[in-house]
Amino acid sequence: MWRKASAVVLLALAAGYFYQGSPELPEQILQYINLPVFWSSSHNLSSQKSGEQVISAAWEALITLPTRQWSKVAVGVNACVDVVVSGVGLLQALAVDPGTGLDHEVLHSKEDLREAFIHYMEHGAAAERFFSDKEVFQMIARAAAEYPGAKLYVGGNAALISQKLATYPDLMVLLCGPVGPKLHEMLDEQIVVPPDSLQEMDEFHLILEYKAGEKWGPTQAPQANRFIFSHDVSNGEMSSLEIFVASLEEFQPELVVLSGLHMMEGQGKELWEERLKEAVSAIADIRKDIPIHLELASMTNKDYMNSIMQEVLPIVSSIGLNEQELLFLSQASEGPHADLGAWKGVPDVGQVSDILLWILEQQGRTDPLSEADLTRIHFHTLAYHILATVEGYWANEAAAVMAGARVASSQACGLQSVDIGKVELKAPLEFHSSYFEPREKLSLNPAEPVTVWRRGNVTFHLTPVLVCKQPLRTVGLGDAISAEGLIYSELKTQQPF
Repeated sequence: MWRKASAVVLLALAAGYFYQGSPELPEQILQYINLPVFWSSSHNLSSQKSGEQVISAAWEALITLPTRQWSKVAVGVNACVDVVVSGVGLLQALAVDPGTGLDHEVLHSKEDLREAFIHYMEHGAAAERFFSDKEVFQMIARAAAEYPGAKLYVGGNAALISQKLATYPDLMVLLCGPVGPKLHEMLDEQIVVPPDSLQEMDEFHLILEYKAGEKWGPTQAPQANRFIFSHDVSNGEMSSLEIFVASLEEFQPELVVLSGLHMMEGQGKELWEERLKEAVSAIADIRKDIPIHLELASMTNKDYMNSIMQEVLPIVSSIGLNEQELLFLSQASEGPHADLGAWKGVPDVGQVSDILLWILEQQGRTDPLSEADLTRIHFHTLAYHILATVEGYWANEAAAVMAGARVASSQACGLQSVDIGKVELKAPLEFHSSYFEPREKLSLNPAEPVTVWRRGNVTFHLTPVLVCKQPLRTVGLGDAISAEGLIYSELKTQQPF
């Protein structure tokens, strides 16, 4: 007995000796003496790559453009100029004194602005409000644009998606929306704007930022955030929608991207009910062989969201949305996990999967006999993305979902490519295909960073995001994710939607 034990010890020592000199020691020897085989191919823990490095390298190797790429994409219909400025600094420049906070659904004056800003600043929460007085708003907008350190950016989902698409030189992009002189000047030269979309005045959205710990009078912000307000009638009424649809006949796009429905929410139920009917009618006029992607955004009115669910989703081919919009969609239409007040931390993959499947089954073409057009959902949250597609309609899904995650990882850090030192992996390494039984246990392999599962005839592709540790700018990130995902997506067949 002791001789055998001694032999094993000697063999182990010898293995250790040779292992130091040659990390490529055959695994058979290690298995013979029951030593563990490590994940890294070199079996050298000190030289193992981090999960972030492995994922980033895998993205570069696996993300490939589809065989058939879009050559013309038409995008509409919300566009504006974002003016980003220090909230406290601007209010001080307007000779507004600090005081107590009070929320207002609609802002009518500088005093309303001051009270609403303080209300959200003391809670560290984001908010967006409509400013009713046009003249007062224009005065504030001029002061904001002239304030030291103020930054002007392209704003509006449609304009931001157009900007991202225009980074591909072989792609012709049409943007239809309320485009004023300043926005026109800021847009990429590759973007075509129909003459009927041009207007004399820009639509400005004022973004008042505050930092964590920043003080104004007795108010101190617990965390960094922003307060947004505008007097944006053109986008609020989606006034460019009919112009957009009319321009498609001449432009002849292969893909249509639509956004801005959320802007109508603030118009009141009577107005948005009527305008939504007109919007549905206009969308229905788009040729059936052209796929339509709808980009959703934050909403708070359940009736309005439910109307979009019932009336708009069945007539588009694809949608893009984040975790807040996904949960609110389920809550508005009493879908799976509607009893959740909010996500706690990273959204549970199984619960997300349940809601995505429910949307495609309720409003999509999971049934071949269905008249609905929806066959694709691109979901994004901070830690991971999921692309859910009905089988038979889309190709290159793995590359598409990875491309969206890669642009989220780089753009949030203000970079053109992923910097491993500035990002971290926050996605769960193990999860389930559903929150309910029966369900499949799944895992994430950093070397092959797309996990695939099927439920019925719906296929799910999940990839992690390498989350930027110190994000510089997150506005428009969802738009960039959806745009990049569409660039790498391909229709399997040119069948009518």
